[in-house]
Amino acid sequence: MVVDIVRHVEPDVPVVFFDSGLEFPETYSYVLELAQTWKLDLYRVPSEPSLLEVLVRSGQWDHGAPGTPDRIDLHEVLIGEPSRRAHEQLGPGELWGVRADESAARRALYARSGRRDGVVARADGTVAYGPIWNWPDTDVWAYIGREGLPVNPVYAKLAALGVPESSRRVSHMIDGSHLERGRLTWLRRGWPTLFEQLADALPRIREFV
Repeated sequence: MVVDIVRHVEPDVPVVFFDSGLEFPETYSYVLELAQTWKLDLYRVPSEPSLLEVLVRSGQWDHGAPGTPDRIDLHEVLIGEPSRRAHEQLGPGELWGVRADESAARRALYARSGRRDGVVARADGTVAYGPIWNWPDTDVWAYIGREGLPVNPVYAKLAALGVPESSRRVSHMIDGSHLERGRLTWLRRGWPTLFEQLADALPRIREFV
């Protein structure tokens, strides 16, 4: 949605896709089709190593792993390091769709900025601006409906699976968070083959379905 807002002002703005390696298959198709339809200047920035590689190496998902599992800083893996590479290539500024209503952590992020305009200035000299930082869910979906924007089909699939509306957030297929809320049950029901492939690499995910 933020991409749509920005492209009406600057059609050639670079668009960055952080690829964890564990996105839903529909997400990859959606991003590619959107980039082609809107003629986006799209940059894919993959996690290095991939999220799956990090989870496997940690030992936290293997019953037979020796010793104490390594602590994983997923924020660094999924956001921090890819973000640094993107800024090095494209410059210090960014626009994002992070909203305060999405979580307590995001509300705290904007509160710590000390501003009321959606701007977050970081110690490393980069600056993020969230044009919809204070929009509620209803305004987001109203804009999408009014503009007729294409929606990631994962949302519709989650709805068809009976996922509560408050939990229909499209992210990585698995990242180790909020698993007790049914994420892996929905994954197994909606994407059974992918679930089995992940369970081969991360046996303990079966404990959450």
